Amino acid sequence: MKQLTRICWLLLGIVFIFSGLVKLNDPIGTALKLEEYFEVFAKDFGSFFSVFVPHSRTLSLVLSSLEVVLGVALLLRWMLRKTLWVLLALLVFFGFLTFYSAAFNKVTDCGCFGDFIKLTPWASFTKDMVLLALWTVVFLNQRYLRRVFAKGTTGVMYITIASAVAVGIGVRALGHLPYFDFLPYKVGNNIPKLMKPQEQAKYQYVMERNGESKTFAEYPTDSTWKYKSMEVLNPDVSKPVITDFSIFDADGTDHTQDVLKGNKLLLIVQSTQTADRDRFKDINKLMTEAAKSRKQIQPLIVTSSSPQEFDAFRHDVNLPGTFYFADATVLKSMIRSNPGFILLQDGTVKGKYHYHDIPETSKLEELL
Repeated sequence: MKQLTRICWLLLGIVFIFSGLVKLNDPIGTALKLEEYFEVFAKDFGSFFSVFVPHSRTLSLVLSSLEVVLGVALLLRWMLRKTLWVLLALLVFFGFLTFYSAAFNKVTDCGCFGDFIKLTPWASFTKDMVLLALWTVVFLNQRYLRRVFAKGTTGVMYITIASAVAVGIGVRALGHLPYFDFLPYKVGNNIPKLMKPQEQAKYQYVMERNGESKTFAEYPTDSTWKYKSMEVLNPDVSKPVITDFSIFDADGTDHTQDVLKGNKLLLIVQSTQTADRDRFKDINKLMTEAAKSRKQIQPLIVTSSSPQEFDAFRHDVNLPGTFYFADATVLKSMIRSNPGFILLQDGTVKGKYHYHDIPETSKLEELL
């Protein structure tokens, strides 16, 4: 039991640190997932939860940092009993979220490990129950973890450093782009290719005859077999990774294929209401210079705001150029910055830039 307890203690601490760091890599993505939960709860349990929506980014940073700090505290065995009680509160909270999502099919991806590892609702709930089992073993056998690796002032110093590092990682990711991009629109990915399935779907058919069930690789020609069910054998590669990328103008005319040809510099303005307006002097400069580039870069603007809202916005910030429209969720998946730049070469993502990191035209030309 002593060895088992130590294994559970080590796994629990490592998982919490890993989970927190993955979320801190992309705190805006975590905030979007929290918003989704709050909107669901506001609809199902009352408008009280809508109060938290504007504070999703702060809560994302706090909860993700707390996971890291608690994981470090557990591995150091610092204030072990109190640390375990706080861990229990988080596990119960996350367990409720994942169970509610799974049982009522409300949120299809809990975001437990950000976009790095996608889990189904029931897989997420199972993961939380496994962690709760690890917690139970550790809590009931604390006598085997009596040695504290950081006591007194030293322990406080280590926890303070862990807190500062965790918060620092998250704050920098909030003001720039994620350190590691796990989204379909990451640098190097070819959007047209990801809009097509990697291979044709393969099926197996479950048929029934005289109470007997049998699985066929091909649909049987024998009419005595009656269809029962069908299963896709390669679901991960038989459907496109990107299914909702569509660019259109105010009249509804589709321009998706035009955008995916040649050298394009897309300025993504996810929403005019939340877009940072302070950087548009530099943004406008880059848009103008890119249009004159020797690499024939065509600057385009893509937004999810209404034509009326965007027309007022672009006049307000003196934004030149052709503008199109796209779904808000698509734009949030493309880049975690509002506004932000994406450089395309025949649909391949060559560069992504936060509005705090606006590049020079020469940098764009180097990438093409």
